[in-house]
Amino acid sequence: MENVLLGPAFRGRDVRGEAREWITRVGLAGFENHYPAQLSGGMRKRVALAQTWIAGRDIVLMDESFSALDVHTRVRMEGDVLSLWSGSGKTVLFVTHDLEEAIALGDEVVVLSAGPASRIVARFPVDLARPRPLLDIRTEPRFQELYAQVWSALRTEVIKSHEQQPN
Repeated sequence: MENVLLGPAFRGRDVRGEAREWITRVGLAGFENHYPAQLSGGMRKRVALAQTWIAGRDIVLMDESFSALDVHTRVRMEGDVLSLWSGSGKTVLFVTHDLEEAIALGDEVVVLSAGPASRIVARFPVDLARPRPLLDIRTEPRFQELYAQVWSALRTEVIKSHEQQPN
């Protein structure tokens, strides 16, 4: 609870009731008084989600949010984020190196160039219907078509990055 309340407290907001709602929404009801060391990695990610969403910002940045999670927890967390995002009116910017995750969660995939001075090299609108069945979406033909298109652009950048490496 105290970790979820920390950001609003810095801004002078007392949102204890709202924090309880967010803790419940991210599946942590009953763990409000646990310390971070008493929570699993997935539970800590859920605390971070509650912290992010309670902040009330119009834009949410999620940078490699699920990279350290096992596949079971990752799929569940992805579904939770899609549920929280749906109807929220927020813009969510996912930064990920996981191409499947980018397509499954996003409305658009942006491929950046190789190298430290990255630039946008390709953009792909994701026209998969919402709500998305995350457990099965990777086997849908349209998902696979999008994956092939994005991978083609990404593959070119991977090759460039290898060519830039000294032998």
